[in-house]
Amino acid sequence: MTRTRRATAIIGIGQTDWSGDWRRVRAGEKPADSVGYAARAFQDALRDSGIPKEDIDGLIVGPTTAYERMGEVLGLNVRWGGQADAVQSILQAQMAIEAGYAKVIALVYGNDQRSAGTQYGGPSAMGGQSFLSYVYHSPWGMTSQGALYALTLRRYQHERGLSEADMGQVAVAQRAWASMNEAAIQRKQITIDDYLQSRYVCEPLHVFDYCLVNDGGVALIIADAEYAQRMRPDPVYILGTGRSDLNTGATSLEPRLTDYYLPAQQQAGASSYEMAGIGPDDMDVMLAYDSFSVHVPLALEGYGYCEVGDVAKFLTEKGIGPGGALPVNTHGGHLSESYMQGWNHQLEAVRQLRGTAGDRQVAGAQTVHYTSDVAGKCMSVIYGR
Repeated sequence: MTRTRRATAIIGIGQTDWSGDWRRVRAGEKPADSVGYAARAFQDALRDSGIPKEDIDGLIVGPTTAYERMGEVLGLNVRWGGQADAVQSILQAQMAIEAGYAKVIALVYGNDQRSAGTQYGGPSAMGGQSFLSYVYHSPWGMTSQGALYALTLRRYQHERGLSEADMGQVAVAQRAWASMNEAAIQRKQITIDDYLQSRYVCEPLHVFDYCLVNDGGVALIIADAEYAQRMRPDPVYILGTGRSDLNTGATSLEPRLTDYYLPAQQQAGASSYEMAGIGPDDMDVMLAYDSFSVHVPLALEGYGYCEVGDVAKFLTEKGIGPGGALPVNTHGGHLSESYMQGWNHQLEAVRQLRGTAGDRQVAGAQTVHYTSDVAGKCMSVIYGR
């Protein structure tokens, strides 16, 4: 389990102008397509890394673009490549580098979901059999992720006493972080009263519990540790990774309704903690995938930041916003910064560890924990300086 600790590091990060493109798309413009957004982010990451493009010998693209087309547009002829979502791409790059298939891998993602009118729910929900299992449940009206997580939250509230005001702590905290982030789309702070008075989209989920839907791109460059140390003074190392899947019953919603992914979270967390040689008490920043706010309290419990059933107390008494005991989603997350399907969280991890996060910088940050719990797949990545 210690074999992969510090074997790979992030040496370059890039992104597009999320807030600017948000305004342009709302004005009826079409700044780019998915490939174009990814290409812009890649150029930004390449500049940030300071390495020659010719040194890149691996490529992973997000699931919203075609691998072959992306390689063609970026001008990358590589000896190893593939397609994966944000957190799986990190794990795949780590394994490929350690196995010797590549030394420097570009991870690129682009999505024109807002301007293209991508539907994540309703009768035209995207995905079908290849991705989004919730479309199987259309006879019962369960045609969106919001409906599924509303059902999850309602059962959790019934079992463990989490109130709507408790739940609102997540959206309020993340908006407070976003208010200090110039790249964030939604920067106006909100209060618990604002949250409680906001409209329901799918009760008990309020509009502030939902992620944004916006266009944009993200890119990362991950390298062998030896190369990373040669090329820049501040590489961000991958200290530990873990994964555990709950496939049995996944398309019938069972894993997220009976135990909220808890067994898989605990196993993935334990694997990453063992590899990194540290635990939740050692984390300076925690970043949780948050297509809906409910991901956050479930992750806090599942990855050991509080006891199971104590998350309401943790949110209200310890806090996850500025000045709280555990800084969570310090960029504003998907709720307030940008919905880049987990990719923007990796950028925030790097910035916090480089010490370049500006007003939202967590002083002396040495470790950042990223967690992702989607469609039965629970994954954990620990980054360090």
